[in-house]
Amino acid sequence: MISVVGLGYIGLPTALMFAASGEQVVGYDRNEQIIHMLQQNTLTIDEPGIKEIYKKALPYIEFSSELMASDIYIVAVPTPYNKNSKKINPYLVIDAVEEIVHDCPSDAIVVIESTISPGTIDVYIRPIVNRIEQEKGKKVHLVHAPERIIPGSMIRELRNNARTIGADDSRIGTLIKSKYSLFCEGDIILTDIKTAEMTKVVENTYRDVNIAFANELSKICHVAGIDVNEVIRIANMHPRVSILSPGPGVGGHCIAVDPWFLVGDYPQLAKLILAARTVNESMPDFVMERMAFVMREHHIHNLERVGIYGLTYKENIADTRESPSLQLLDKMQKHMAFGVKVYDPYVMNDIVENQYHDFKQFVSSIDFLVIMVAHDEIKTAESEIGDKIILDCRNVIHSQKVYRL
Repeated sequence: MISVVGLGYIGLPTALMFAASGEQVVGYDRNEQIIHMLQQNTLTIDEPGIKEIYKKALPYIEFSSELMASDIYIVAVPTPYNKNSKKINPYLVIDAVEEIVHDCPSDAIVVIESTISPGTIDVYIRPIVNRIEQEKGKKVHLVHAPERIIPGSMIRELRNNARTIGADDSRIGTLIKSKYSLFCEGDIILTDIKTAEMTKVVENTYRDVNIAFANELSKICHVAGIDVNEVIRIANMHPRVSILSPGPGVGGHCIAVDPWFLVGDYPQLAKLILAARTVNESMPDFVMERMAFVMREHHIHNLERVGIYGLTYKENIADTRESPSLQLLDKMQKHMAFGVKVYDPYVMNDIVENQYHDFKQFVSSIDFLVIMVAHDEIKTAESEIGDKIILDCRNVIHSQKVYRL
């Protein structure tokens, strides 16, 4: 039997995929409200394809707020990010592993999927496991299988993305690979735990550095009076060039977070990575500067006539973690700039002041629109936007009159 510990963004889809493949699964979470909702056939996350997977999984899965004895435990608990120290706090992973190892049968396998910094298992997890093994007289196997999925495409990416499995024992690694192979059609690479930890962080750091290049290029082209999007379009015609599109910042719980692990652990070496992080974290400030310029040029003095479109960290999802829009609003408030209106079609609850839930009402209440997120809705809304002044931070409106980064 497989117990999936933590039924959030990662844990629930993972548990359902195993169960839909015919594995007996227990979905465990300390949050009794989540368990109650799942027991009542109410999904706690909304993802394309998840309802179909849920129906297929039902004969093979149960949900419980009590940890049950299993052969394999998959830890998918959150890892809170400290914005001041730039580090993830692994206490939830530590607590989960300690609870598992105390109660699990001998020879059980603990697979950590949660995002962790390189070295976390050796520094924090392994000493706990070794101590309890000695106390209880049993053997526990550790594995790291970092998740590689993003909100909005979780089921598709669980099926298709390559996976990395790090294990101390190749026999255990091969066993876990066979389990993930039940639903994962991508390559599954076996390696050691330290390499698996580093691989996940390096993947997201690579993306962060490439985004930073595009964002820095946008600043250079702005000063030079050149259209950065035209520069990128032409440059990308070269067979060995693939520059990303600039944007208002980087959000989410991976690309905006993982590079800091390398900066924190290797401050004298991770200079390029630090520079990339600095560039990407500066983008909300750059957006604010561009907003101020446009407002001066059009004699807009009332922030209540300014609208921010988009609160999520990427398009067509409801996830607002580390969102550039929230970073921008926070910076504006620190500069005593209040009154700006906000709208996002995917964020149903009020999470900021002056948040609208009807696009037409939102547009009719403003003169100046700042596009922060490229939701599909805004790409086809030019006729509804009319003659509004627009700062398009995502290059989705193709009018000559639009201001860009």
